[in-house]
Amino acid sequence: MTTMQFQFNTDSSVMGTRDVAQRIEAQVRKRLERFSDRLTRIEVHVSDVNGRKHGADDKHCTIEARPRGSRPIGVTGKAADVDAAARIAANTMAERLGRILGKAERHHRDPSPDKQD
Repeated sequence: MTTMQFQFNTDSSVMGTRDVAQRIEAQVRKRLERFSDRLTRIEVHVSDVNGRKHGADDKHCTIEARPRGSRPIGVTGKAADVDAAARIAANTMAERLGRILGKAERHHRDPSPDKQD
């Protein structure tokens, strides 16, 4: 089985230092770990909507997960700092993957019982 790929992107207004990328990757991987065998790729993009101007929830983190044999799923977290935005987005993604992949799993493994007359 292929390992899940991880891609980190940032716009020019967010410091794309190695430390930030490693910290966010570790955080997102940990939160989505239970789905890793069913995902081919995770893409994370962080941005600062206001640039040098400060504002509430101006840091955005968008996560796109690509489940095997299914359409990509995207979510966005917004917060005052990139770590919090990544945490929000990862939590939202985990919930969404749980619903989507859990539903698919139930349909494949638990066939409906035959109707009794």
